[in-house]
Amino acid sequence: MFGLNLREGAAPYDVTMRDGNSRLLRFRTTATGAGRPILLVPSMINRWYVLDLGPGASLVAALVEAGHDVWCLDWGVPGDEDRHLDWEAVTARLQRTVRFVRRRTGGDPVGLLGYCMGGTLAAIHTALHPEDVAGLVNLAGPIDFAKAGVLAHFVDPQWFDAEAIVQAGNLSPKQMQDGFTAISPSKQIAKWIMLADRVISATDADARTKGIGSFARLNGWASDNIPFPAAAYTTWIRDLYQRNDLAQRRHHVGGRRVELGQIGCPVLVISAANDAICPPESATALLDQVASTDKRHVQVPGGHVGAVVGRRAAKLLYPAISAFFEEAAPSRAPSAYSGSHDAPDPVGVPWSAAHRPSC
Repeated sequence: MFGLNLREGAAPYDVTMRDGNSRLLRFRTTATGAGRPILLVPSMINRWYVLDLGPGASLVAALVEAGHDVWCLDWGVPGDEDRHLDWEAVTARLQRTVRFVRRRTGGDPVGLLGYCMGGTLAAIHTALHPEDVAGLVNLAGPIDFAKAGVLAHFVDPQWFDAEAIVQAGNLSPKQMQDGFTAISPSKQIAKWIMLADRVISATDADARTKGIGSFARLNGWASDNIPFPAAAYTTWIRDLYQRNDLAQRRHHVGGRRVELGQIGCPVLVISAANDAICPPESATALLDQVASTDKRHVQVPGGHVGAVVGRRAAKLLYPAISAFFEEAAPSRAPSAYSGSHDAPDPVGVPWSAAHRPSC
């Protein structure tokens, strides 16, 4: 769109592990005194690079520049053959990723940040494996699904059958995009009005180009949805949205009940004031359930995506996250990662038979 490279300005990284369709990215830095590793866990149904959208809109770049050792789980793109990839396989993949990062960085607990659905998954992992996590950030991830707003209404079991929706296979990107559009149909028009406003109000050609570039990157990402594996989708809707099992202490993974009260590390919840995808009260419910003595909440302006990549994110959101990890996950021995001691694209942990989908 507009002849621009939507990934221009992205932070350089190396692929350090592959697990099924997923990849583990490690971002390069020349800084010394790198902090404890931070693993970013994005949503499964959106591309990871919303966390590194471009100049001035990159949580990754902000954390790297602050001296942190930043990793990111790229969930990859499920194929039709992944329709049987279930919730337990998803959480097991996250567990393997966390353990890999710990093993590659000296064995200490990591800082864990989950965004959107990734926030829910990060909380589940921390509850099941508290020894893995030095500090947890829930960035607009739903916890109490009874407070999940309009999306919870859309999937009310009175009129919504998740198993029927994915009977033919994975939930398609178009189905998801149509659902998000239904939340606020006028936004499809408003975004083009916003672009026109930026172009008209730009004071010079450079400002105009910058505004168009920012819009193109965000619009490109928002249109870049990926399929949701059918089996995992059914659990996500039925157990979490419809039954609210996580907040009600009924959610089980691998035969174990997920007790959020097992979380004792420092916890930061970040909510967006105008978030229709994850209303603030759905995310902050985590603070009422954890056993942590260090519990913090930061509310930033904007919606679910704008809060992360909008103009004020670099001034409000990124510094708050960096400061939290500096305190919750203090620095280890000085080091820098330039990619020199990692193979550029090694074969990672194999997809084990226990978690391989059966077609």
